Amino acid sequence: MTASTLCRTTAKSRIAAVCAVAVAGTLLLTACGDQTDSGSKKAADSTSGNSAPLFDKLPEKYQKSGVIKVGTNAEYAPMESVENGKIVGVDPDLAEALGKQLGVKFEFTSGSFDGLITALNTGRHDIAMSSITDNKQRQEGLDDSGKKLGKGVDFVDYFLAGTAVYTKKGNPEGIKSIEDLCGKGAAVQRGTTYEKALQKQSKACTDGGKKAVDIQSFENDTEAQTRVKSGGAVAGVNDYPVALDLARKANGGKDFEVVGEQVDAGPFGIAVNKDNTELRDALKEAVDAIIADGSYQKVLDKWGAGTGAIDKAAVNGGK
Repeated sequence: MTASTLCRTTAKSRIAAVCAVAVAGTLLLTACGDQTDSGSKKAADSTSGNSAPLFDKLPEKYQKSGVIKVGTNAEYAPMESVENGKIVGVDPDLAEALGKQLGVKFEFTSGSFDGLITALNTGRHDIAMSSITDNKQRQEGLDDSGKKLGKGVDFVDYFLAGTAVYTKKGNPEGIKSIEDLCGKGAAVQRGTTYEKALQKQSKACTDGGKKAVDIQSFENDTEAQTRVKSGGAVAGVNDYPVALDLARKANGGKDFEVVGEQVDAGPFGIAVNKDNTELRDALKEAVDAIIADGSYQKVLDKWGAGTGAIDKAAVNGGK
């Protein structure tokens, strides 16, 4: 799911991320339960006596439908990935907890990470939740050169993560940090903040009289991992929690290792259309509520992501 920090931000590293896999398109799943009620029944149920603590904070549209549509890229375990045909991970579980506070279901659809914000602003999704790093570039709808591309999005920040470097197990090239990648091949997912982190490092390399980083960008993170495993790149760059999970689980922990410490830590945010301020504010209250009741920390601990916990939600806290 990090322009100067994380990912799959591009936290990137953050959607992405990521019920059956559609061969040529997206993947539609719910994070919390079966969607079998008719539209009229859901509307009746949601408008007559919904006892969820924050239900009244939601715009009427979601009170009537009972659903918030979520765009994600389910390729970023432990944040979001597909297991046995179902999207699982930190983000779907947090969405389920948020749904209990708001009295609605969060319905996840997986697509390409670099198309999530566009899909959000065209109305395909209500929110995007996919390890997306909150930064000014995304808030303001700017490209890498600072040119205005769109109106941007608002973020409700709910997690903290940084950029990490991982290598083949044994670290054959002796990489210790991102600074060691000058003149070497590094694999990364296209459109993430950690791709930008590599671009920033590459410039630092050439400014210092060294060779540029050979940045090898791929459509999805699985391809980047394969490149590192095959030896075509000496390292990969990703969000810190994602890189840790990869090192622990890929081939029983035999394929990769994380080197050095995470850098440029910043917030992951739930992206919301700038015109949808009522939903944005309801989500912020819901994040604070699950932090307060302990369900937030329980989800993070379940997935080994407790180091990314925050104490309080924020709106557009990224820099």
